Amino acid sequence: MKTLQFREAIQEAMSEEMRRDESIYLMGEEVAEYNGAYKASKGMLDEFGAKRVIDTPISELGFSGVAIGSAMNGNRPIVEFMTFNFSLVGIDQIINNAAKIRQMSGGQFNCPIVFRGPTASAGQLAATHSQAFESWYANTPGLKVIVPSNPADAKGLLKSAIRDDDPVIFMESEQMYGDKGEVPEGEYLIPIGVAEIKRKGKDVTIVSFGKIIKEAYKAAETLAEEGIECEIIDLRTVRPMDHNAILESVKKTNRLVILEEAWPFGNVATEITYQVQSQAFDYLDAPIVKINTADTPAPYSPSLLKEWLPNSEDVIKAVKKVMYREE
Repeated sequence: MKTLQFREAIQEAMSEEMRRDESIYLMGEEVAEYNGAYKASKGMLDEFGAKRVIDTPISELGFSGVAIGSAMNGNRPIVEFMTFNFSLVGIDQIINNAAKIRQMSGGQFNCPIVFRGPTASAGQLAATHSQAFESWYANTPGLKVIVPSNPADAKGLLKSAIRDDDPVIFMESEQMYGDKGEVPEGEYLIPIGVAEIKRKGKDVTIVSFGKIIKEAYKAAETLAEEGIECEIIDLRTVRPMDHNAILESVKKTNRLVILEEAWPFGNVATEITYQVQSQAFDYLDAPIVKINTADTPAPYSPSLLKEWLPNSEDVIKAVKKVMYREE
């Protein structure tokens, strides 16, 4: 094992795949000369040259469309959005072209493309730069959606995403690029659609993904001091979702809390809640509790932002609620 920052794991995954396959290239704003807005493509221009690491104009609709057309003609582009908030400018290309071209062409064209970049809040970036779009993209047939929470998962899943023959939305976090973690030496892939139990427990299942899962870890440590053992599942992939991993855990613990950094209406947690109540209702000893952001645009004020975001205290309260141990 070696220790890498999250950004370094992303860079390694892209570079290793680009060395393996000349049809792969990276494009986006500031990915080349500036080494990436978050330095996730550091050194790649020097190694692969300007034909394979391409700085684009500030035109997400334009370069997303160029990349999709390129993918339909045999290439495997990686498109970096400086933030997925900016992907809204190019969302017509992603939803109406990338996601649908295989079906609409009767299988004559596929679209092996990865759209990657940071999602959700990253401090005081205000309402239009602090949005989580995992459930938006996961709602679209034809797209796969991956949201890793640590460097090892990020590298293994990104390599799998680049090799996938379908379009993949790969969502990171500005607040995780500096996170360090152990990453296996040498070649490894993590399969898309497989969740992982990050912490074993018998009393309650907590399901989460992305950077907000850190709050679940904090809560679990505190609850352990009170004799409550939490089982934490990291989805890693939102679509396709590993329903079986969640169901098997709930059948053991009989309680479920879902932690997601997203607005409360119609999100990933809502889908998980439906799947569990429809397939494991008789195993539940308490109603499912889901924890989300407040149902408002993200505030700029630091004090309001703190209240808006879910935290470990919210998780602790939710766990005690499903265990009927509310104070």
